[in-house]
Amino acid sequence: MRIISGQWRSRPLIAPKGDTTRPTADRTRETLFSMLTSRLGSFEDLRVLDLFAGSGALGLEALSRGAAHCTFVEQDALALDALAANIHKLGAKDQSDVRKSSVLSLGTAIKPADIVLMDPPYLSGAGAVALDKLVRFGWFAPSAWISVETSIKEDVEVKGFTIDTVRNVGKAKLTLLRPAAV
Repeated sequence: MRIISGQWRSRPLIAPKGDTTRPTADRTRETLFSMLTSRLGSFEDLRVLDLFAGSGALGLEALSRGAAHCTFVEQDALALDALAANIHKLGAKDQSDVRKSSVLSLGTAIKPADIVLMDPPYLSGAGAVALDKLVRFGWFAPSAWISVETSIKEDVEVKGFTIDTVRNVGKAKLTLLRPAAV
């Protein structure tokens, strides 16, 4: 695993030990960030929320590309160790907020996110459950882009969100969503 682009381009990342976490493959991250870049143009000054963060590869990629801040949410101890090591290694402490909890335990947002990156356990339905809960707690800016990585066998459909695009990458499916207009 490595950072694909930006200020930390090609810097290696530490993956969590054990097999409870499945890091997003470099090719999948590259596809995701290409999709986001074509829609956003730039990540400059954006707030990012990395849910089911694991090693933090998704949020750190966004910070490398100019995002102002990332909140990482992870509950697995081994993943949290890898995440802390990666944040330290890249010098991203001032831009990072690590929440050591379940995604479903998050309360009301202080500031909504412009980009939400979700990589829940495959075939768990956890992404849809999290979207439904977090929209009610103000975690998504009205113009937010939300990415959910799932197994290619899994679809993401949640009331209150519209699907912008779906792309299969190997065994993964990337779904880009937007909050529905109110």
